[in-house]
Amino acid sequence: MPGLKRRLLIVGLTIAATVTIGTAGFALVAGYPWLDAFYMAVMTMTTVGYGEIHPLSQTARAFNSFYMLLSVSTLLLALGTMTQTIIEFQFDNLLEKRRARKMIDKLERHYIICGFGRVGRGAAAELHQAGVPLVVVDRSEERVDWAIRNGYLACLGDSTRDETLRDARIAHAAGLIAALSTDADNLFAVISAKTLNPNIRVAARAAEEEAERKMRQVGADSVFAPYSMTGTRLAQSLLKPHVHRFLDFATTGIGIDVRIEQLEVSEGSDIAGRSLADLRVRSEMKVIVLAIRRSDGDMLFNPPADAVIERRDYLIVMGEPEPLRRLEARVTGAAV
Repeated sequence: MPGLKRRLLIVGLTIAATVTIGTAGFALVAGYPWLDAFYMAVMTMTTVGYGEIHPLSQTARAFNSFYMLLSVSTLLLALGTMTQTIIEFQFDNLLEKRRARKMIDKLERHYIICGFGRVGRGAAAELHQAGVPLVVVDRSEERVDWAIRNGYLACLGDSTRDETLRDARIAHAAGLIAALSTDADNLFAVISAKTLNPNIRVAARAAEEEAERKMRQVGADSVFAPYSMTGTRLAQSLLKPHVHRFLDFATTGIGIDVRIEQLEVSEGSDIAGRSLADLRVRSEMKVIVLAIRRSDGDMLFNPPADAVIERRDYLIVMGEPEPLRRLEARVTGAAV
């Protein structure tokens, strides 16, 4: 915090200046050796009260009286400044948490990230970049404070407990990411999430295959094993480097201006009931339809031109950002 650093600098410089004045005064006025003068200045300032290490003249005692008042004033200034800084910091922190609480209470269709370690922070950054509302839940006060300072909404608590998830408005959430440190905690988080909101989508982290199986059994929509996935991706980067690089580009948007997105066909969309050939998605909209996920769960890969789009279908599409935005407007019914 710039304000805190500035205040600490002022306090430090004031104390150093006071000690310098005392050292110079005892050396020049009282005739002390420089080391004795420094010792006398520090001893006087800290109010230890050992007494004079060498006899003082009347003039030196007058200076010492002045220096005593200066030292006490400096210490009171330093103490007052530090106390004020601590109180202001705590007050600002409290206000920030209250503002965050009010914003959390208004969240709808948001995402909850349980655990704010390396995996949780990566997930939060990705969701934040996508522009979707999210709230972080962690049992570490330090991590919660870090999240708030970096612009995230955050709750302090145990993600495996129902009341903590209720504080994060899980009943109104669209999705939850279980990124806690142990498989047991992630399993409990999945169970609690699905119990409190059966319609929520849940993605969970699992270290062991047995935990992955159990998480799917209790309702996790997606389960990721970081270690096995990392090994698979490392192997694929060697066996199929160009495919691997292209998928990285398309999913992250780093390096090329191409995205892969999923778009849900809304009830009010004008493209429902029409074929891809009729819509000319590729020739006019400059977007490639990679697949269509039907409302019943069937996936149609590389759909033919006569494939008809229905309401509640999901289009898996690839293209540049602007054409994708235009297609999304039609798919969602925002524009005709």
